[in-house]
Amino acid sequence: MSRPLHRGARISGSNGSNNDLWDSQMKEKTEKEELDRRGSDQSYFALRFPFRLLLPDNSTPKNGIAENGFASDSLLVGSPRIRQRITMLILKLSLVLIVILALTGSFWWAISISTTSRGHIFRGYRRLQEQLVLDLWDIGELSLGSSRLKELEFCPQDFENHVPCFNVSANLALGYSDGSEYDRVCGHEPRQNCLALAPLNYKIPLRWPTGRDVIWFANVKITAQEVMSSGSLTKRMMMLDEEQISFRSASLMFDGIEDYSHQIAEMIGLRNESNFIHAGVRTILDIGCGYGSFGAHLFSNELLTMCIANYEALGSQVQLTLERGLPAMIASFSSKQLPYPSLSFDMLHCARCGIDWDQKDGIYLIEVDRVLKPGGYFVWTSPLTNFQGVLRTKERKKMGNFFRDFADKLCWEMLSQQDETIVWKKTSKRNCYNSRKPGSGPSLCSKNHDVESPYYQPLQACIAGAQSRRWIPIEERTSWPSRANLNKSELALYGLHPEEVADDTDNWKAAVRNYWSLLSPLIFSDHPKRPGDEDPSPPYNMLRNVLDMNANFGGFNSALLEARKSVWVMNVVPTNGPNYLPLIMDRGFVGVLHDWCESFPTYPRTYDLVHAAGLLSLEIGQQRRCTTLDLFSEIDRLLRPEGWVIFRDTAPLIESARALTSRLKWDARVVEMESNSDERLLICQKPFFKRQAIQS
Repeated sequence: MSRPLHRGARISGSNGSNNDLWDSQMKEKTEKEELDRRGSDQSYFALRFPFRLLLPDNSTPKNGIAENGFASDSLLVGSPRIRQRITMLILKLSLVLIVILALTGSFWWAISISTTSRGHIFRGYRRLQEQLVLDLWDIGELSLGSSRLKELEFCPQDFENHVPCFNVSANLALGYSDGSEYDRVCGHEPRQNCLALAPLNYKIPLRWPTGRDVIWFANVKITAQEVMSSGSLTKRMMMLDEEQISFRSASLMFDGIEDYSHQIAEMIGLRNESNFIHAGVRTILDIGCGYGSFGAHLFSNELLTMCIANYEALGSQVQLTLERGLPAMIASFSSKQLPYPSLSFDMLHCARCGIDWDQKDGIYLIEVDRVLKPGGYFVWTSPLTNFQGVLRTKERKKMGNFFRDFADKLCWEMLSQQDETIVWKKTSKRNCYNSRKPGSGPSLCSKNHDVESPYYQPLQACIAGAQSRRWIPIEERTSWPSRANLNKSELALYGLHPEEVADDTDNWKAAVRNYWSLLSPLIFSDHPKRPGDEDPSPPYNMLRNVLDMNANFGGFNSALLEARKSVWVMNVVPTNGPNYLPLIMDRGFVGVLHDWCESFPTYPRTYDLVHAAGLLSLEIGQQRRCTTLDLFSEIDRLLRPEGWVIFRDTAPLIESARALTSRLKWDARVVEMESNSDERLLICQKPFFKRQAIQS
């Protein structure tokens, strides 16, 4: 007989106890089946939807009695257990719907992505890649322990004027001869990362333009005897006192360079040297330049003269020229092509430069022709040019005949000869080469051998540049300073649009203003004026020699000149980046190709400012043969004491570089850029460590 169940009712007696026991067993069995069923449901959903939502547990107590004393009805729709199950089901279905919508939206976004968006994604990926490399680099540094983070030691004293890659005695031992021992040979000596100290009595160079005519004797490696014995046209100087060397005085002996420049202008058909600009001459390569006096005189006429000479351990022409604040670098004509593009210079000048032009079947003259622009001039001054003089010898007459014949084969025209000076003019017409007799003179280089920008390649015995799209005679180019802004057709030769170059120019104009506003307070706050000095008037001629390690279009150089800064810039185009060096040379600037895993061809303490924009990004993306520390050690070698370095790059790379500067004992500051949050500036200064103080 069934009995009714009443909520809250209790049956007494033994029958009641048996019934209670029976009810309890039935309830436990029912609850166990319910729990098993719920567990299987939850396991099913857990497999289908692996995301769990943390919700409060609204389930009833295990015994099925609520806090109010009433048993819960599991079949009641409004019960907490049912509501929880329904809520969880809705949430899981919603999550599935959201995932489906997200995937669908991503698919349509990927299809409709624009080119600009792809660029943003690539840059984002590049930043992640850079950060990954930097993180791995940091992990490697930490794993090597604190010894890797020590400051670099100072170099031995024989490194004061050391130039890596130029070791004449080692080259002779390796079998180099016939002039090739002066070549630049890298990789045969172990790299030593140390800090080269200045000489014992080194002093900060005098400011421009005073420093052009007077330098400190202790700053260069030369003997007093060499100074007193110097007397050639481009090597004239005198001792002012025990500490200074002068390159100019009131004596008539030192005014010869002005008369000499005037003579060359007249031989070309100009009134004086101030008219070189109007004849299309802006850049001059001075071979064996002496101490840079020819270029120093022409600088006032807005002519830019690059001095090149062999490496010299003592009395270096290049070192003294750079100390005067004039462009110079080590380079040799012996066996390798110069690291300049074809058709680079408006004039080549050789005044007693010591090159035997008639040797090796005229291959040195062919190299002169390669780097000379169409319509450019070659000026040679030497006692050997007196081919028909009273003192002529059989050898001199033979040389004269060779020169005349070979110049004709190169399509050069001899304009004039006066005293010891001869001026030739390179042809402006390409068809001149085809009008020569068959087999007469050097042939035109094939396309495989006509490399526009060779990097220390062997000298070629063929005429290069004649097939170049850049064949534009100097008289047809706009004169300086308009030449710095190439027209639309000229830019098209490099695949560039005027708007692209204009944007680059505007960016660098703003950058130069920012740089100067940052540097000027730092210069005067960190290094107050020395006794006897007066505050320089704007633009604060604290800087003269500038090295741009990643010049791109030459925009930094252009912006400095437009801001009327009294500087010259060595524009370096890395060999592992886009080659815009021909563009830079065509704009009337000077520059060179270089691999920054090798030492730069110059002496220590050369530059007042080293600028590197985007160089770290360029180098980190390559499979390098050197480290960032190698690069920074080379920069330290190139910098003058109290010189400045400006890095401009992405924030992760700048932060990594900042950590490295402490090893070189540089003072460093990170500056945020308002215009671009992805970039930072790292401004560093090399301290002036004196050898006497270090040793004590």
